[in-house]
Amino acid sequence: MLSIKDIQWAQILQQNHYHPSPRDWSDQVIYFLLVDRFSNGKENGYKDVAGNVVQGTTQPFTPADTGNAVGNPADIQAWEAAGTQWLGGTLKGITSKLGYLKRLGVSTLWISPVLRQRKAVDDYHGYGIQNFLEVDPHFGTDQDFKDLVAAAHNAGLYVILDVILNHSADVFEYDTVDPAGHSYRPPWSGVTYPVRGWRDPGGAATLPFPNPVNVADVDSAVWPKELQSEDAFTRKGEIVNWNDRNLDAIEGDFNGLKDIHQGTGPLPDYVPSEALRTLAEAYEYWIAYADPDGFRVDTVKHMDHGATRFFASEVHEFAQSIGKDAFFLVGEIGGSRQDAITTRDQTGLDAALGLADVQRFMVDAAKGWGNPANYFELFRNSSEVVKPSHTWFRNHVVTGFDDHDLIRMGPNHKARFASDPEGRALELAVLAMNATTLGIPCIYYGSEQRFDGKFPTPVNPQPQSNDKADRYIRETMFGGGFGSFMSRNRHFFDETGQTYQELAKILAVRTGDLALRRGRQYMRQISEDGGAFWYPDRIGEGRMTTIVAWSRILANREVVCAINTDVGASRTAWVTIDSRLHAVGSKFKYAYSTDQTKPGLEVAAEARNGRAISVTVPPAGFVILTP
Repeated sequence: MLSIKDIQWAQILQQNHYHPSPRDWSDQVIYFLLVDRFSNGKENGYKDVAGNVVQGTTQPFTPADTGNAVGNPADIQAWEAAGTQWLGGTLKGITSKLGYLKRLGVSTLWISPVLRQRKAVDDYHGYGIQNFLEVDPHFGTDQDFKDLVAAAHNAGLYVILDVILNHSADVFEYDTVDPAGHSYRPPWSGVTYPVRGWRDPGGAATLPFPNPVNVADVDSAVWPKELQSEDAFTRKGEIVNWNDRNLDAIEGDFNGLKDIHQGTGPLPDYVPSEALRTLAEAYEYWIAYADPDGFRVDTVKHMDHGATRFFASEVHEFAQSIGKDAFFLVGEIGGSRQDAITTRDQTGLDAALGLADVQRFMVDAAKGWGNPANYFELFRNSSEVVKPSHTWFRNHVVTGFDDHDLIRMGPNHKARFASDPEGRALELAVLAMNATTLGIPCIYYGSEQRFDGKFPTPVNPQPQSNDKADRYIRETMFGGGFGSFMSRNRHFFDETGQTYQELAKILAVRTGDLALRRGRQYMRQISEDGGAFWYPDRIGEGRMTTIVAWSRILANREVVCAINTDVGASRTAWVTIDSRLHAVGSKFKYAYSTDQTKPGLEVAAEARNGRAISVTVPPAGFVILTP
């Protein structure tokens, strides 16, 4: 389709039977993947949804394959170059791995954008859309996307699609020339710049702007054709100050991707542009056609709140009209907790994602490089955020520790959690912490296999752009030329790995315990001698090695969780529990422990610091105790 008017609404709506929304999104466990980097369906020895072993050509990774892609300087160069290119992951590949995800305990897939990118550019990530009404051929067909969602629903999984409103692909070129006669991308200065022309399939600006493009030339300019207007774009050049919401952070182009004009006016009286109305209708089409269960809205930080609110209202109303009453809209907001809360409340989004504080403080707490209270206090102080209870955070914030951008780290320092020895040892601990603390947990693909992606330290460090650094945290699960652990041609769909198997057990406990999904949360004081109690805190320059414990309480049920940041030794501590809920002698049992001998064993509450139980956590381990 090349126009919004081409959508056959009556026919589409009559043909589909729409999947109902979850009762409560806080019950879900999200798994985020990049389509191009996840699966091409050619792996050997993985299991399908029914548990049957599937034959393929790509062999599974073994430790002996570490570094098989970087044997000499030429190999290193080829491996690094591959990381910036299309590598071959497909929608059918994802469909083939639904069994792997379901057995892990995932209940919702968040997939990167699937719509058509500019031809002949390596926008494998999907965030540079040239046609908002067609699936990119690299990923498959429109029908492949629809089939994936249907297969996920049949397997008991929901699907969230990543969508972009803020910008399109780099679909036109500015008519700006420096004194030496070289064209350049102008920086934002508040003025509207002239445009040389729409880009043709080869990337040259040969087509008159803003004239509509011939319908036969679908690889040029931008589609649907309603976006082929100068008023559809701000045309004000590149963002310079990324944090100034009043100026270029809203109006500027996003690293060459062209900023779409979304509307004007203050929040109460916002007037959406025709371009924004077109995009809203295009994404409603994808709901009607493919039946996804939610959208992750990209770069909300760089949008007017009025634009986001218009889109949220339109999409929620449309989804409700076809029976998807809790269609989920999670916005990439970034920044501080307060910014996220304000944005979510003012725009009507269901949840916020991308809070740098959540990632940073969770990682620091799990690795022992920060005060754990910094993380837990993000979900407290309800009076400061003008909320009735800190349980507000349970279904309004999506939490995680790794993702495809890791903006908080800066381009020269991007690294997955497991990129260092301590992180590799503690990967299960941080996955468990994410799964059993407040918020909707999100697993970044490869974490369950302890992917170690890291921006390499060069001999002569040079400033890097984000797009060059991002490749190192976007390894392929299916092998190809850019596998994790500096490998190639080996896949990682290993259901026998310790982290995969133990995380599956933890997520099974979470699924079966309402308190772990919806309960209030309290960091707990601990004691080594049963007399002096304190909150774990890092002191000095070294890494903190201790038990970090917390409770989830729903009504009169308390569940206790704890990690051990010490990777070399088991630790035992008294952990405070709620004295109003538990009498002296009341019993807790280990519902989960990384020590396989512990589950089922009981411990009794004693009169220490009110009430406390003795908890033992293995090295780099995790435990759950239930009454």
